[in-house]
Amino acid sequence: MASPNLSLQSKDLITIGIFSTLFFTVTMVAGAFFAPNPLLTYLTPVVVAVFTGPVYLLLLAKVPKRGPTIILGVIMGLLIFITGMFWLWAVAYIVLGVIAGEISAAGRFRSLKLNVLGFCVFSLNPIASYMMIWIDQQAYKAYLVSKGTQPAYMDTMLQAAQEWMLPAMVAGTVLAALAGAAIGNRFLKKHFARAGIL
Repeated sequence: MASPNLSLQSKDLITIGIFSTLFFTVTMVAGAFFAPNPLLTYLTPVVVAVFTGPVYLLLLAKVPKRGPTIILGVIMGLLIFITGMFWLWAVAYIVLGVIAGEISAAGRFRSLKLNVLGFCVFSLNPIASYMMIWIDQQAYKAYLVSKGTQPAYMDTMLQAAQEWMLPAMVAGTVLAALAGAAIGNRFLKKHFARAGIL
């Protein structure tokens, strides 16, 4: 197993590319059941966190070095921006990708607890978009409508917002990330053991 301090190799970049594609696919599929509904959309970060956990942890197991979470964050940020989501979501992907990477680096990318903590932080990226509902609804609505979201969708979504929902989304996403990591760890335990993470 290569040292996590080594620079990324071409095979690492290929692996990161593959897992980033998988991460985006899982995010879109999981979110597709909730995001199209203006009332259920608030559950999207929770559901996505559950299903992306195994992908995230396996990526770190495959490439235990500096870089994977940052590259994943940049790729996801660009894709989210291109697909018309609120721009702050894209920024959050990149920023939290950096923070998550530093958390895992503290355990040399082999501490399961720190990798899971990093994933919990990384999973909060959608909150950067949703929190605009409580900060500046009109700017949020105007931006998303300009990107193709139906005004009726936005009106229903904004009318459904309650003060308690934002902290509930944060707490729910963290709990879901822990659940996703637990599911991932269960299926990938043998791999982690061989990699020396457990």
